[in-house]
Amino acid sequence: MERLKGIVMIIVGSIFWGATGPMMEWLLQQTAMTAEFMLAVRLMIAGILILGIAAMQKKSIFSIWKNRNYSVQLLIFSVIGMVGLQFTFVKSIEVSNAIIATLLQFLAPIFIVIYTSVVGKVLPPRSQLIGIFGTLVGLFLLLTNGSVSGLLVSNEALVWGLLLGFTYAFYTLYPARLMAEVGVIIIIGWGMIIGGLMFSVAGQLWKTEQWLLLLDPVNVFLIIATGIFGSFAYILFLTSLKYISPVETSILSSFEPLTAMVISVVWLGATLYSWQYVGILLMLVFVVYLSIAGSKKATLRMSK
Repeated sequence: MERLKGIVMIIVGSIFWGATGPMMEWLLQQTAMTAEFMLAVRLMIAGILILGIAAMQKKSIFSIWKNRNYSVQLLIFSVIGMVGLQFTFVKSIEVSNAIIATLLQFLAPIFIVIYTSVVGKVLPPRSQLIGIFGTLVGLFLLLTNGSVSGLLVSNEALVWGLLLGFTYAFYTLYPARLMAEVGVIIIIGWGMIIGGLMFSVAGQLWKTEQWLLLLDPVNVFLIIATGIFGSFAYILFLTSLKYISPVETSILSSFEPLTAMVISVVWLGATLYSWQYVGILLMLVFVVYLSIAGSKKATLRMSK
């Protein structure tokens, strides 16, 4: 029963996160809302919600600021991880679409493999090289539809996508120890609050006329939904790890890009070509393969 609970959690969380991409794409395309404004409001809503949940669980949400080492790590994570990931994700949506952006974040395992190999001063094992190669082949088909004559997306979209993969890898790796010592919800909640404040300053929210866009109930619903869906997606993802393995979580996370694809095609009228579907399938298969290979490597290392 508990395993079933974990499976349901990761599927629902993946669907929630996958749904946020098309929502943000609609707001960027159909309104005059900027990425900075949308992210500021979204992150503040999500951050307040998450810290509120932590407070109701009787967690000490302010104690992290009493430890200089923890607070410095939190600021680094917030600036590079939270702000970097959120901004590159939205910019990838803005210059391509939600499907491409959601899949490009799946490049993160490749950056993680490269980082661990450089730090460990060893070449990646053959299994991981196979996973990287298969993922890149899938990415090539996604971006070109199998034609070598040119990309179906702009060079700008490709650059933002690569930055998205890198920031997602940093977001995953850097705060691991901090989260273990302080608590996941506390770190994510404060990271969102700090990120929201940074985007508020960058977008000069105190004098923008974009607040008038929130007079439209559709805009209000979508921006609140992206904040709530994103918050619960992360909480469900992390909670699911109590009941199922990281490998199972990686496999079931494939519902995320599939959700973004279905919503984008049905709601936004996105068009994909035959070889792009093949590319999506290859990326999902080999990202899962990379996760399984990494899990086996970690298990072997622990058993020695």
